[in-house]
Amino acid sequence: MNRKAVIIGAGFGGLAAAAELARAAWDVTVLEAHIYPGGCAGTFYHQGYTFEAGATLAGGFLPGGPMDMIGEHFDIDWQARPDPLAMQVHLPEHETINRWSNADKWHDERKHKLGGQGEPFWEWQERTADALWAFALQLPHWPPQTLSDYQSLIRSGMEWIWTPTHVRNSRKPRTMVADGFRSVAAHLPARADKLRLFVDAQLLIASQTTSQFANALYGAVALDLPRQGVVHLEGGIGSMASKLVEKIEQYGGVVHMRHEVIRVIHKPPDATEVHTKHNAAFTADIVIFNLPPWNIVSLVQGAIPTKLRKLPTQPQDSWGAFMLYLGVDESVIPSDLPLHHQVITREPLGEGNSVFISLSPAWDKRRAPKSRRALTVSTHTKLSPWWLLFEGDPQGYEARKATYQAHLLSAVEHAIPGAQGALDLIMPATPITFQRFTRRAWGWVGGFPQTSLFRPWGPRLTRDLWMVGDSIFPGQSVPAVMLGGLRTAAALLTENASSTAIH
Repeated sequence: MNRKAVIIGAGFGGLAAAAELARAAWDVTVLEAHIYPGGCAGTFYHQGYTFEAGATLAGGFLPGGPMDMIGEHFDIDWQARPDPLAMQVHLPEHETINRWSNADKWHDERKHKLGGQGEPFWEWQERTADALWAFALQLPHWPPQTLSDYQSLIRSGMEWIWTPTHVRNSRKPRTMVADGFRSVAAHLPARADKLRLFVDAQLLIASQTTSQFANALYGAVALDLPRQGVVHLEGGIGSMASKLVEKIEQYGGVVHMRHEVIRVIHKPPDATEVHTKHNAAFTADIVIFNLPPWNIVSLVQGAIPTKLRKLPTQPQDSWGAFMLYLGVDESVIPSDLPLHHQVITREPLGEGNSVFISLSPAWDKRRAPKSRRALTVSTHTKLSPWWLLFEGDPQGYEARKATYQAHLLSAVEHAIPGAQGALDLIMPATPITFQRFTRRAWGWVGGFPQTSLFRPWGPRLTRDLWMVGDSIFPGQSVPAVMLGGLRTAAALLTENASSTAIH
């Protein structure tokens, strides 16, 4: 008899796990509270515009890269349009740096703008990332959670980690092991302030922390996404989620939208019941949560898995986002303007001092009304101040929102002169907005800061309860959460095969 799996949440991690299990002939049901799939990387429609809810930069599509391999694995044509310029970064004093996808152009750009003293750093970053992408695509069991995980890890990768191909003839064959226990800053040259600021800003959007704290191995991969092939997709990143839904259904799985789960109950000896807001109930052998840990705690009734019992009340050092969804007249947008911008005004980063701007392509007529373009703007922000004001000082909350809106509009004007006077839609979103529409507790986004190899969780909560998404290894970004979802499905298929063999 085929095993039954219920996946709660149609983010990219859950969709990848569901597709893999359905492909293996499991009885798969996906339950999503919203009206569209993709979670924080989905899209939504408002007043003629289609906006990307959170994630706006689609990376990892280089031939042989993670998204290319996942597409090939599921026989999906992402219909992606490559962009040779991943983003334009605006440093203080009106200096810009172009992050080219082409290796030679990026080498020339960084050497000219950031100085030759940074070349050893970029050489380390690129060769380390190349090696780690190859390893991640093998779906290693990390962090190991069972004896079987440790055995598999030893078989598939420990020797590889200690002597990867690119350093076997090096004078430092164990550099990657050392990098597992130090930060990105260990590789940055001293007194290279501009280089450090640039790296810190890039790390913040890709690993939720800066070079002083970002684990070196994670950081090398986080800095590599522009080099792994940035693309644009008609209809936005959420169009990929729709393709995954189609594939799940093609494999025989079922995806239910507008099915908000309100409780998960274990029914001895081996079944689990999942109940939705509208009184539907689904029985499963395995439940996979595509949710943050804080959401899972609120759903599980009965014995709470050990790791979940240790959660603090609120994420401690993690981020939310303040965002603006804007509609702009395309007449103010130069035809050669890059579609992604990062504007850095000063330190500390976040809280309006580092702003990411994404513009819908002119050719994508699904994204905006005629002669208009969709513009999505975001900055990292701490969660607690927003909630304290929202719950105790509504006027202060609105004032803070207005201040942040002004900061972000100023950044937009810096990257796109004339934009502020050409807007017909301004829609702000705070962490409270994110909780309301994405259901993520506290409006927490981006996963845990990648400060340690052991910071992300493993997917197993109990024998029957599992999780995917940006909280588990290998962390945030669409390629990462999809790899995490595939890795979780692979572990379940392996365990099921072993269990069947034993019985």
